[in-house]
Formats: sequence, C-alpha cells, structure tokens
Amino acid sequence: MTKSTKTETVTTERKAELSVPHNIEAEQSLLGAILLNNKVMEYVAETLKPEHFYYPVHGQIFQAIQVLLDKNQIADPITLRDFFNQNEMLKNIGGAGYLVDLTASVISVMNTTDYGKVIYDLFLRRQLMSIAQETTDECRHLNLENSAVNIVEDIEKKLYDLVTQGSTSSTVLFKDALTQAITSAEQAFKRDSHIVGVTSGLLDLDRWLGGLHPSDLLIIAGRPSMGKTALATNIAFNAAKAFNTNPRDGAKVAFFSLEMSAEQLAMRILASESGISSDKIRRGIIRKEDFPKFVEVSRNIHDVQIFIDDTPGLSLSALRNRSRRLKRLHNIGLIVIDYLQLIDAVSKKSNDGRVQEVSAVTRALKTLAKELNIPVLALSQLSRAVEQRDDKKPQLSDLRESGSIEQDSDVVMFIYREEYYESRKEPKDGTDEHSKWQQKMASVYNQADLIIAKQRHGPVGTIKLFFDAQLTKFGNSAHS
Repeated sequence: MTKSTKTETVTTERKAELSVPHNIEAEQSLLGAILLNNKVMEYVAETLKPEHFYYPVHGQIFQAIQVLLDKNQIADPITLRDFFNQNEMLKNIGGAGYLVDLTASVISVMNTTDYGKVIYDLFLRRQLMSIAQETTDECRHLNLENSAVNIVEDIEKKLYDLVTQGSTSSTVLFKDALTQAITSAEQAFKRDSHIVGVTSGLLDLDRWLGGLHPSDLLIIAGRPSMGKTALATNIAFNAAKAFNTNPRDGAKVAFFSLEMSAEQLAMRILASESGISSDKIRRGIIRKEDFPKFVEVSRNIHDVQIFIDDTPGLSLSALRNRSRRLKRLHNIGLIVIDYLQLIDAVSKKSNDGRVQEVSAVTRALKTLAKELNIPVLALSQLSRAVEQRDDKKPQLSDLRESGSIEQDSDVVMFIYREEYYESRKEPKDGTDEHSKWQQKMASVYNQADLIIAKQRHGPVGTIKLFFDAQLTKFGNSAHS
C-alpha cells in the first residue's frame, strides 16, 4: 500500500469516526469526577451503563468503578491501578496514568449530571443511526418470511425499548404513596358512583370493583354463547360514552377484536343502542317507523372514542406496540382484548407448548397494564370440563390452558347464563315436567350471573345482570 493510499484510508476512517456522535471530553470529565468523588455515581448510575460510552475503555473504567463501589470499596486511580494492569486498551492510552489524567481534567464536580445527560443523548443518537442502517439493510434484502409490516413492528419495538431502557426508577416514598391513596379515596367519595377507576356502566359491577382500576389485568371468561364478547363490547362502549360526558368517569378505549370484524362490533353496538337486533339490521328488516330512531342513535354514538383493531392472528409484539402508540397519540384509558387465546404469542419456530404461550400472553398483558397505567380487560375461553359437570357454573380450575391466567390477573370473572343450559332441556310438551320447565325458564329468563371468582383488591361473589340475547346487551338487574 502506497503512502498516499494509507493517508486516504486514515482520512476516511477519521471522517467516519467524526460522523458518529460522541463527546470524549464529556466522558473523561464524568469519569474523572466520579474518581474524585464516588458519591457522584449515585446521580448517574441509574441512567448510564458501560455500553453508553463511545470509547470502550471508558465503559470498562465505568464498570470497574461500579464493581468496587458495590463492594463498598473506594474507587480512585490507586485502587483501580491493579485492576487495569493487564488491560491492553488502557496501556495503549497511557496505562494507569490515564486514570490520574482523568481526575486532572475535571473542571467542576457540579456538572457531572449534565455530562451524564450528554453521554446518554449521544448514545441514543448512535443507536438510532444503527437502527436506521439495519432497517435499510433489511428493506434491501427481500425476505418472504420478513414482510414490510414485520419490519415496521420490529422498528417500533426497538425504538420503544431504546426510549424506556434509560427510564428512571419507579421507587416511591411511602408517604407519597399514602398521599396518592388518600387522594384516590377522596375522589371516589366525591363521585356519585363512588368509583376510582373507569366505569363499566354496570352499577353492581362498579360497586364490587370500584371501577376498572389503572394497571389492573381483568379477565372475563366463559364457555361459548355465554356472552363474553357482548359484555366486553358493552363495557367498552359504556366507558367511551361516559368519557364524552365526563372524562373522569370514562376512558377512550382500544378494542383488539381478533375474532369479529370492526363492522360486526359496530353493528352490535348500534343494535344495543337502537333496540333493533343486529340480525334484522344486517338483513335490512327494519320497519319504516324505526328509521328516524336508527338515524338518531347513529348520530349520538358517532363520536364515541373506541379504536377498533380487528387484525386476525395479531402477534403479542404488535399488540403491545399498537397499544403504546394509541396511548401516546390518543391517551387511551382502557384496553379490551377479544380474546387472549387468539393472540400469537411466539414465533412459529418456537417449540414452546400452548400453555407456555398463554402464560407469556398473560404476563405481557399484566406488564402492559402497569406500563401504561390503564386497565386491560381480556376475554378467555374455558375448558370443556364445564360441560361434563351437572353444575355448569365455572370455576377457576376451568380456565383454559394456563393457571397463569389466574396468577397474573387482578380480577377473574365468569359469565354464566342458566337460561342457555335450561333452554336445551325442554321436556315433551304437555307433561308435568314441561310445566315445571316453563316455570324454571321464566325464573331465569334474561338473567346472567357475573361470578367474581378472584379480586386482588376486594371481595368475591356473584352479580346478577340483565341480558337481552336479541340485542346482545347486558344491563343492570331489576334490583340495582
């Protein structure tokens, strides 16, 4: 290689280095300040990590300081000298004498938190450049197993992880937590409904739960045809409708419908509010005199803030990314998922069983609820064991495929409609048994039990609800 070629290579490498955001002086000053006063580490240790430094040797020095401080030892050029005796990278820049030079470069210990912010900001910029480059490379290489949508979801996850990895601790002093608890109680006392969280629109349910609380994972489970989706849709609509009237009581809602289309959900809500069955609406069997009411209801519910995502086979990663985006853009206050067994939890290449997949989903949903500080309401199927018993009322042991549903959730509720099972036991007409059956049917007609089988913050028990099968609508029972 000729001298001119070597010069060009060095110049190119130097330009490449200069184009990468970094600040060697800030790194040196911060490390020097920590070596002079170890207490400085308390202000930056939570945010800064060794990998945040541009120069690897600076990251190694920072890590070595942490090791000594964790052992309750002093970290200074003398105690670190032996630690770096065998470090080739440090030898190349002056050996242990470089540690002394670092302390000499300190202008003021008071500026160290600002230096830490500069170092972390530059790290983020380098990571963003790296993500951009990786994304460019992925987009150029067409891969049938990695679609553009998957790339977008992957970028969203990387960006979110990048933003949150430097987040400060959520440690709260007890007196502050106590003040917050008293404030919540005061707010509940001042409300006519006496609830703290998002209203469900169902009086008895709000009384038992105190509303749907932030950071809670709530499960509604039941066998097919019990009305899980109907109840979830009613709660979502009630919360969103309440938000338009009084934002403190309601919430904007993200509804992830993995089974039904957005149009079908909208049709259910329209039927529930208009009093015309969705089947008649869908088939156009509407009386002429019903049209004015139909149009009026449509106008009244037009602005209800429900964001419906009906992507089939939605992945767990995509659900989290979209929830975060909706929280950021629209400040949603409730997430509803229909239903959790349909969430694609892991890669198709994974050897994990279905139990592990469902466990991963419930853990992720609980984490999401805490992260966004909003309630997450998820529907779940029950095992067929219910059908094998004489008593069809569901139990916690009936939760399908995973005990983690019970473990990770704050509230577990079961939908049970005796009318559904009794209607399939009709005896021969004209017999005494048929007369008794009719009496039984009359006693359970349009009734549903909402069984609260687990509640981390309160009592368990059974709530009576009204259920109109034609309108797929749940409401308060007569005694509410």
